[in-house]
Amino acid sequence: APHHFNSEAFMEGRSLITEGVAAIKANIRKENFQAARETLGRVLHTLQDFYSHTNWVELGYTEPYNNLMRQDLPLENLAKDTATCSDCASGTCPNPILPNILKEKTLTSGYMGIFSADKPKKCSHGGASDLTSTAAPRGGISKDERRADNVALHNAAVNVATAASLELLQDIRFAAGDNDFLMMGIARSSVVCFVIDTTGSMKDDIAQARAVVYEIIDSKKGTQDEPSEYILVPFNDPFGPMIRTTDPDKMKSEISKLTASGGGDHPEMCLSGLQLALTGAPSSSHIYVFTDATAKDISLKDTIVALIRSTKSTVSFFMTGAGARRRRSLKAASFNDYKDLALASGGQAIQVSKQQLPLATDVILDTSTSALVTVYQRARNPGKQETFPFTLDESLKNITIYITGTSITFTLTDPA
Repeated sequence: APHHFNSEAFMEGRSLITEGVAAIKANIRKENFQAARETLGRVLHTLQDFYSHTNWVELGYTEPYNNLMRQDLPLENLAKDTATCSDCASGTCPNPILPNILKEKTLTSGYMGIFSADKPKKCSHGGASDLTSTAAPRGGISKDERRADNVALHNAAVNVATAASLELLQDIRFAAGDNDFLMMGIARSSVVCFVIDTTGSMKDDIAQARAVVYEIIDSKKGTQDEPSEYILVPFNDPFGPMIRTTDPDKMKSEISKLTASGGGDHPEMCLSGLQLALTGAPSSSHIYVFTDATAKDISLKDTIVALIRSTKSTVSFFMTGAGARRRRSLKAASFNDYKDLALASGGQAIQVSKQQLPLATDVILDTSTSALVTVYQRARNPGKQETFPFTLDESLKNITIYITGTSITFTLTDPA
């Protein structure tokens, strides 16, 4: 109940907000931005539910209740043992709050019962999932959804909840400062991680990969899409270490130190490097792998798929080289394994020549934008003549279509 201000749990709900805000500020100071962001989501949910689940707007208030943000201020005029709602047989009465509650500006909230219909003679939350709404007084005061009977109250709750959310965010921003506030991931892109093969056969490719990474960093610097953190994972035999920084110039410096050596025994420890990236980077990161060899550690493939699903990170592979290594067994790896992993994550797997590697820059710039959504994705092996319909609407702009494979011809048809 306190998480949603149900059942008149006012003191406990406020404690969740004030303690949560304190935890957000502490996590920002420690640069635990992921934890800060997750706590912010929980706190905003509780704060917004106050205006939807209580009678604050029914009492005529149009501004946020500032005492919810201050543990040192009293929560005044709370309904205690008094009845609060009239019986509503239809369940859709516009405002069932009792007249004396409205007149005396008494604060109450709806009781919610998922497993039991028991409640005092008080307002219910309402709705099909609330068992208490069938016990007198029937009905409910929740304004979560806009209905024909509550349009004005729903809109009023939305407006004051929005204002309260802005005040909370401003409070955090004032305490954290603009830069760290943005680093929490509200207005900046996810983390960008580069996993780069540094074995001997990559000698020519590393210079190209370095140029690609430099261009990515420079093009995003100072923009809304500037990553909140950069991560570099070189892999050889052994792989790592992981290098992470919020400073784009420091990342460029680390990339400049990469040299190709050893290896050359194809395949390489690619999936071990990718596993380190997936376990070390926060959720929803953009990970880009540069390699010219198949995976020696192909036994990790199922582990990588599980990590992709749990972290919701996207992984894209840029593969220079033929990928036609001599197979040692039926289980030997191929570049198709990288394509499988990219598909599982919503990423790309693109084979390019060493000379074409700079073209990867555009793909990375497109796929690491903060507002990116994947509308449709399909894979076929082997390919065949086929029609793929997909829907676009006015909420989408800057649409990019990627078609990868060999010897492809296609026709793109606009139904209009």
